[in-house]
Amino acid sequence: MTLSLKSGFAKSATAIVALSLAVVACSSDDDAPIAKAESVRIVAFNDFHGHMEKGNNSLNLPDPADASKMISVRTGGAAFLAGKIEELRKSNPNTLVVSSGDAIGASPLVSAFFRDEPTIEAMNAMKVDVNVVGNHEFDKGVAELRRIVSGGCSTDRSDLNLSSCATGATFAGSKFAMLAANVEGADGKPILPPYIVKNVGSQKVGFIGVVTRTTPTIVLPAGVAGISFRDEATTINRYVSELKTQNVKAIVAIVHEGGVTDSTWNDTACSNARGEIFSIVDKLDAEVDVVLSGHTHQGYNCVRNGVRVMQAFAFGRGISQLDFEISADGQLNRSSMKAVNVAVVNDSNADPAVVAKFPPVTAQPDVKAIVDRYAVLSEPKANRDVGQITATIDRTASPGGDHAAGRLIADAQRGATSANDKGGAQIAFMNPGGVRADFTCAAPPCVVSFGQAFTVQPFGNSLVVMTFTGEQIKNLLEQQWTGANAARPRILQPSKGFAYAWDNAANAGSRVTNMTLNGQPIVATSNYRVTVNSFLADGGDGFTTLIAGTNRLGGAQDIDALIAFLALNRPYAVDATARITRLN
Repeated sequence: MTLSLKSGFAKSATAIVALSLAVVACSSDDDAPIAKAESVRIVAFNDFHGHMEKGNNSLNLPDPADASKMISVRTGGAAFLAGKIEELRKSNPNTLVVSSGDAIGASPLVSAFFRDEPTIEAMNAMKVDVNVVGNHEFDKGVAELRRIVSGGCSTDRSDLNLSSCATGATFAGSKFAMLAANVEGADGKPILPPYIVKNVGSQKVGFIGVVTRTTPTIVLPAGVAGISFRDEATTINRYVSELKTQNVKAIVAIVHEGGVTDSTWNDTACSNARGEIFSIVDKLDAEVDVVLSGHTHQGYNCVRNGVRVMQAFAFGRGISQLDFEISADGQLNRSSMKAVNVAVVNDSNADPAVVAKFPPVTAQPDVKAIVDRYAVLSEPKANRDVGQITATIDRTASPGGDHAAGRLIADAQRGATSANDKGGAQIAFMNPGGVRADFTCAAPPCVVSFGQAFTVQPFGNSLVVMTFTGEQIKNLLEQQWTGANAARPRILQPSKGFAYAWDNAANAGSRVTNMTLNGQPIVATSNYRVTVNSFLADGGDGFTTLIAGTNRLGGAQDIDALIAFLALNRPYAVDATARITRLN
């Protein structure tokens, strides 16, 4: 008899940690299958972010008739992702399905309205085998992550826009393993299983999962208080050693961290490959055969130091497909590997020529039923008229880095907190990662629905007004290019009336100049009232200067501030004037 342990999250956190650190697969000598070579397929997707519906997602794909030309193809949607997985599974029963993190969090309304329970239900129906937690799995804290894993209805009433167990049935939790090898509690033990071993025929594949160690800088600090995020490579190597003692020789690392290349997603040349994931791969134990990555929403198919490193963009638009042989002695035969990123084409392509070249996947009925059920439940709230706009308001950045959608949100947040009894705010800053979508408008004037506003602002953060000196504001802006933002700058979106310039030729830490408020210079020693969301207020996205803000006053939720601003400015005309100037 062959025994295997599913390394999901048990009802008892203590029990699951103890179980997950035990041997996760064993067999007795009398009835164990005779070891032989096995053909194995891994199907991986990353950064799904609860994109249950098709939406307007697309990929630019090479024209099959002329690879030098690119065609925009509508892709994604949970039912179509499930259909593609089912299609690939049929041709190899030894198929393992992997999610490389951020399966939930920062989700569109059909998932987010219901605390991402719909996404977990859909992934259960897809028969996903394993998901590594991404940083967004921590958006609502460790306690909520544990509920997502183990099931049950949420009792949190802090955000009345959100529902739990909306179908009337108790949420079952994830039926797949959730891994977090480098996320440790105060006791120094992983809060979720560090790895899982899956049987494929007579052979085994070990999966070790880690999340970016920068997670504490990009989620609400209170939600991960007392939790440590360890070095990714060091952690993987520690558990590689443990798997080797169990005679597991085929090892896959699932890493919610990423990079970028200058190549297309199936060009194995991986020109100018850069980013944290490649630094991690360079430090890995030689026994790691494959690294499935995410976080950066890029597409690549690289071989680095003999290790296959892949990512398939985001939102369920693509899948990384790996086919290989595990030899009779249990080793993954790297020379046998065939790896390709494939598109998840949906049925939204209207051009017959595109459909002929990129036929749609057949939607998986069970998952489609889940999507449809929650879409109907969300309609009454989602369709409510909350405003009107005169043109598309998008996230196309000016040379300085601010954009129309960011300007709108910053103005809304300052407007909600500018009255003296609301905090007396003079300036507001919005983090760019919190602006999740554009306000599209094809035939103006266009009605803005609650669902559109929620899709742009899905996090449910509250507003906080604080006092800073002019010098502290400069220090805050310098952090856009330093510390956690050194490798990938994050440009804060400022409210109307505040402006500044930054010198691209200057050293990081000395770039900001010419700060003004309503045309008057910002004085280093003067005090100013500044509004940010609660995520930033606690130092999120590496903006630790904000922790020092004094005379704090809490305000409305960000979504409520946005809706109120749209109601007062109906119709809202796009503010196309940049507030940030780039020098050099």
